[in-house]
Amino acid sequence: MTRPPTALLHDPDTYTRGVPFDLIEQLRANGPVHWVDEPALPGLPEGPGYHLVIDHSLVSEVVKDPQTFSSALGGTQIRDPATPRDLDYVRRMMLNMDPPEQTRLRKMIAASFTPRAVRALEDQIAGHAGAIVDRMLAGPHECDFAKDVAADLPLLTLADVLGVPAQDRGLMFDWSNRVIGFLDPDYAGSASFDAAEGTSIAQAALALRPEADVDGHLPDPRGRDGMPDLYHYAHLLADAKRADPGDDVMSILLAQRGDDGGQLSVEEFENMFWLFAVAGNETLRNGLPGAMIALLSHPDDMQRLRSDPSLIPIAVDELLRWWTPVMTFRRTATCDIQLGETAVRAGDKVVVSYVGANRDPAVFDRPEELRIDRKPNNHRVFGHGPHVCVGAHLARVQMTHLFRELLTRTTDIQPAGEPALLRSNFQRGVKRLPISWA
Repeated sequence: MTRPPTALLHDPDTYTRGVPFDLIEQLRANGPVHWVDEPALPGLPEGPGYHLVIDHSLVSEVVKDPQTFSSALGGTQIRDPATPRDLDYVRRMMLNMDPPEQTRLRKMIAASFTPRAVRALEDQIAGHAGAIVDRMLAGPHECDFAKDVAADLPLLTLADVLGVPAQDRGLMFDWSNRVIGFLDPDYAGSASFDAAEGTSIAQAALALRPEADVDGHLPDPRGRDGMPDLYHYAHLLADAKRADPGDDVMSILLAQRGDDGGQLSVEEFENMFWLFAVAGNETLRNGLPGAMIALLSHPDDMQRLRSDPSLIPIAVDELLRWWTPVMTFRRTATCDIQLGETAVRAGDKVVVSYVGANRDPAVFDRPEELRIDRKPNNHRVFGHGPHVCVGAHLARVQMTHLFRELLTRTTDIQPAGEPALLRSNFQRGVKRLPISWA
């Protein structure tokens, strides 16, 4: 049986070869919303199918209207939680909440990013970026940019945000691999962190790391049973922060009181830690090598930024738009509604395509082109509406500092092999990106 063209967009194998932008544009010519079937695929169960939204204005409409398009009803991932217990669990995470529950937690997080804390983080980011490039330039003139450079900066920054000892940051690398890369055999069983290098908290947490079953499968990392090591680490870290608070954002958050006078519960903190350690890592970890791929394929733009580093902050948004690390997010319709010309029924899955929105020619002139001075740049890389990314500012700061260091301290950067891309229909991930430099 011939598969419909939309099947390519659902199949995670597709993205190991790159995003099928030509197909998205063919679909766009026939409307902004398209039905996508969910056949059983390796690592993915059969599902009921979903409406895929590729139009910028409708994507924005969906994600800013939680009353009609809920994050809580079915979660925010395309595949449904495996059991009612799993659904109940994911609903306790801010990512999978709707207002007012989501608003309460988000306000507490926003209040924790005090001006003083943000200034300290910006100074630390500048230092980390310089040290990472120092290390890169001190070695042979070739490296895996994705692993040796891009992976470390968000981990170091998150360690500062969370108050995690720097020697434990490799745990977050493994945790995010297991969650985001659960469909990719290179990442699903990630266990690169050496307990001997970590703190006593890390060693206690690693004792709970799940083992693969007889078929080599690990528990679903979206459920609490799939990440017991992460949750135990978060629990022990919270105990340590309450006993001896620091200046980090997590210490401030634990001391915060919401509008109702209450503090974060233990479970809320553990779920917040999951969100920061995984979601806070992956967008930038893939955005940085994605930006490098963009510049490697546009060497004149790379040279222009090297000659005029003042353009880098503007270029960062265009590099993010051009790559778009997070490709999709899911909502569930709460009622029958018309979305464009498509009838959506209550309970239907509605999946927004950020890669589609960020290449919409109605919003971006020649969207397939990289224009490092593009203004305005109303992309949706960090989402929109009540769930817009709380870490967007820090992500931009990290990219700006790292590329300023890279471009002002090298005279040339070239590809040294083909990139290896993640098997995922959610994250546009880069597993390996060999580069050389002079």
